[in-house]
Amino acid sequence: MAGIEILAPAGGIDSVIAAVRSGADAVYLGGKRFSARASAKNFDDEELKQAVAYCHIHGVKVYVTLNTIVFDNELEELCSAIRAIARADADALIVQNHGVARLARQIAPELALHASTQMSVHTASGVRALYEMGFKRVVLAREMSRDEIKEAAQIPVELEVFVHGALCMSVSGQCYFSAMLGSRSGNRGACAQTCRLPFTVTGRRGAHALSLKDNSLVSHLRDLQQIGVTSAKIEGRMKRPEYVAAAVRACVEQRDLGFITDSTNAWLRGVFSRTGFTDGYYKGRLGKEMFGTRTREDVTAADEGLLSDIRRSYKDEIQNKNISGSFSAHIGKPAELTLTDGKNTVCAQSTVVAERALTTPLDKEKCRAQLCKTGGTAYNITSLDITLDDDSSLPLSALNNLRRDALAQLDEKRALVHAYKINDIAPPVFTPYRPEKHEWHSRVTGTKTGKAFLDCDLVFVPLFCDVRELERLISEGYKIGVEIPRGMFGREKQIDKQLERAKTAGVSHALCHNIGALYQAKRLGFVLHGGFGLNLANTPDLLWAEEYGLADAELSLELTFARINRLGGSIGRGIVSYGYLPLMLCRSCPAKSEGVSCKSCKNQSKMTDRKGKRFLLKCDGCCVEVLNCVPVYIAPQEYSKLPTSFHTTRFSVENYVENVENTAEITGFSMLKDNFTRGLYKRGVE
Repeated sequence: MAGIEILAPAGGIDSVIAAVRSGADAVYLGGKRFSARASAKNFDDEELKQAVAYCHIHGVKVYVTLNTIVFDNELEELCSAIRAIARADADALIVQNHGVARLARQIAPELALHASTQMSVHTASGVRALYEMGFKRVVLAREMSRDEIKEAAQIPVELEVFVHGALCMSVSGQCYFSAMLGSRSGNRGACAQTCRLPFTVTGRRGAHALSLKDNSLVSHLRDLQQIGVTSAKIEGRMKRPEYVAAAVRACVEQRDLGFITDSTNAWLRGVFSRTGFTDGYYKGRLGKEMFGTRTREDVTAADEGLLSDIRRSYKDEIQNKNISGSFSAHIGKPAELTLTDGKNTVCAQSTVVAERALTTPLDKEKCRAQLCKTGGTAYNITSLDITLDDDSSLPLSALNNLRRDALAQLDEKRALVHAYKINDIAPPVFTPYRPEKHEWHSRVTGTKTGKAFLDCDLVFVPLFCDVRELERLISEGYKIGVEIPRGMFGREKQIDKQLERAKTAGVSHALCHNIGALYQAKRLGFVLHGGFGLNLANTPDLLWAEEYGLADAELSLELTFARINRLGGSIGRGIVSYGYLPLMLCRSCPAKSEGVSCKSCKNQSKMTDRKGKRFLLKCDGCCVEVLNCVPVYIAPQEYSKLPTSFHTTRFSVENYVENVENTAEITGFSMLKDNFTRGLYKRGVE
């Protein structure tokens, strides 16, 4: 491989073949379970072995996804999946879940780990944290700009960047929209693509405020390579093989030639588009031009003529591996063919011996022509030394069998690259957690906190609030912590400075929703509290959190009470008992899809769906949270029965609640009436 790796998606074996024959350096694919693209065909254990073997024979790497959140009752199946991936000899495991990574290290310690984009890593601090944890590669959030990617590339770990394909409106791993509305969890690979439905901010008919054009950074491949990116990743495990072939070919041409040919460019634009493409995140241009939908013209562009042209480009096997060897035939002995790819050497012997020719003896050119017929395989014999006895003879069928035998042996050796050591550990069994006490935590949006919060064990205020207000609250007896923004893009230095100011003011607690925030707060000596954005959903997750140094953590919003009751580990854990939950974390503001400016918005915009439900948009100057149309509410008599050590009330928009004087008014929420949800705590997710 010369230059940046071209990494192709594969939802089935047809896409694997299309990717390899179009020039991909690596493919990524998923098994039948624990894949963030559950609707793709995906691969069972035997299909996975075949796919890995085919790719390895051609010198192509395979990365396998286990990039969903996993529940405790699935750990036995998860362990089996990890073993199957290691037995298939995959080159790396892509994970979202820290518990999965923890188990993978125990089962197959030599199997490389890649951090999925579902981990929401969007800062250099997050990359550094994963590097120090032993990850070989980090798949960066799609929303990062060129400068932010360049900053992350200073860390000696492989970086993978999405260069073509669909864009989610939300930062990956931080979307709960599909789950909350219909129990189809994006974090479980079952996203219903809610963002492609009509939403409007201004009331404009037919607006799609959450639908972005497809991303395309193909023209920036050489720039990405120059700043230190290892792999150029194409999105699309649910798309057809023709799409995979067109996207791979475009990336290969751009990398190797410096441009995309007109014919390939026509394929790329025709095979799939949403009114064109965008490089808005990469260039830091986050306006209206980023938004687009799939139109009738986009659909009809991918006609059968276009698809047939693309299929013809990869219908034949490619002979992309040059090999050399030697052949000898001595009278009275079996003939021998030795082949080598420079690393692996094989030798095949004929089942018949060479005899003295009665009429026409073997000659070197006839042997060479027969033995070099490698069509339909990955190999091209570039040199072959031939030694023959005078007047020796051997049937052509013997030469053909020799060639087939030797190439099959070479296939077998090339297919197995790693031969991992696999530990057959039993699925872990945990004792359910039993808390010694139960606390009340709150998260508020400002510092005008009512006296009711004096009873709160911890009140988290925004990190970027006036330090003098922190000092005032502490002097008045409030137990104050700071919440690091969930979207940290490009703000690491400011976050560090503000954390230092908060520490000087007497604050020692930090609420962190991603690994980058944890890393920065830990380095500065804060008591670490994990936020719901970490998606801690199983006991191995909680064991990892405790090992990393967290004091406690909010559990995944997608856990049911029944699953919470069965969690083990000794770290404190809690639920969000009240709040307008953020359904999305967006770097591109939905209001801008309809031309609404920040000046006219004044952080008061609301988005309306096709049923008239209204969702508040709350901006912190860097990212926008799409809040649910109704708050989640779990009554004290319910959360008090859970094996949790705290509950969190999140106040995002309620000025009344944030300024009440009576604790009973907060815990009772008499003003809610019937206008609330119990979230996913009762109904769960797919």
